[in-house]
Amino acid sequence: MKRTSLPLHRREFITLLGGAGVAWPRYTAAQSSIERPLVAFLSGGSLEAASHYVTGFSQRMQELGYVAGRNISVVYRYADGDMGRVPALVDELVRLKPSIMVAANTEVAIAMTKATAAIPIVAANVTDPVAFGLVVSHARPGGNVTGILPTLDTLPEKQLALAAEVIRGLAKMGVLVNPRFQANAIQRQGAERAAVALTIKLVPVEVRSPDDLDAAFQAMARERVGGVFVLQDPMFLTERRRIAMLAIAAQLPTMFGYRDHVEAGGLMSYGVNLRANFRRAADYMDRILKGTKPGDLPVELPTKFEFVINMKTAKALGLTFPLSMQQLADQVIE
Repeated sequence: MKRTSLPLHRREFITLLGGAGVAWPRYTAAQSSIERPLVAFLSGGSLEAASHYVTGFSQRMQELGYVAGRNISVVYRYADGDMGRVPALVDELVRLKPSIMVAANTEVAIAMTKATAAIPIVAANVTDPVAFGLVVSHARPGGNVTGILPTLDTLPEKQLALAAEVIRGLAKMGVLVNPRFQANAIQRQGAERAAVALTIKLVPVEVRSPDDLDAAFQAMARERVGGVFVLQDPMFLTERRRIAMLAIAAQLPTMFGYRDHVEAGGLMSYGVNLRANFRRAADYMDRILKGTKPGDLPVELPTKFEFVINMKTAKALGLTFPLSMQQLADQVIE
């Protein structure tokens, strides 16, 4: 699916659900709590990269009866894959005194909890919130944060096993790691455990900014890896087209956690349906606005996973997907 990106200065704008005009109203605490609730939404990726999930969130809100300009307002911010911008964006949102905040990833959720312990926070995509101190437990979060997980402990092994089925004789797999995105550390640990079980050697390559991508693929080519495993990360998602092109140029098959990478030219993905997560986040928001405390809403496991393959990319890499895998796929991109 082709998506277009709007030229926005610092991605700082207010969009009312339903495509209404852009404005910058002067919100006060009274306006948020009495006239209509204000929802503050922050994504670590770009507007273009996050649009598929944001529309899922907004559409579910509309299904629940929230009408833009009538009974709710929503503020959106985007960090464009630069996690260094997140704290400042969170501070700006907190100053607007929203009724609730929605975090699109773990890094954003962490920054929000550092900025406020009073405003309810729904994390639509949060990795191991207990380990990061965001919640006391999944069953009873206990504080001002709740949300939905983007993965399961068994996911990395399934991803690597699928990759090994396509990449015959796979013995060494490169892994793109962003050390500036804290959730990558936990994802990497899961991948390393899975690799041991499958007797695959992982070759981690750090990518701290988009400028590091070319060197990262050159390094993996020198290591003669059989493929590349890309961790779930807003920067990688924002740079998905470039990653796909670099991988094809280096003749390296790729495995991702998000389908968007495959739609942009990556080889295959297996992971959570993030749009479903963000729709579920709207349900959480609804319950909180109606009086339920976030600390009483259990952190949920993801409910939908999907396997997507790109046949055009497979042909460019000289690979074939077994018929059984094609039949297993939720989507086959020709």
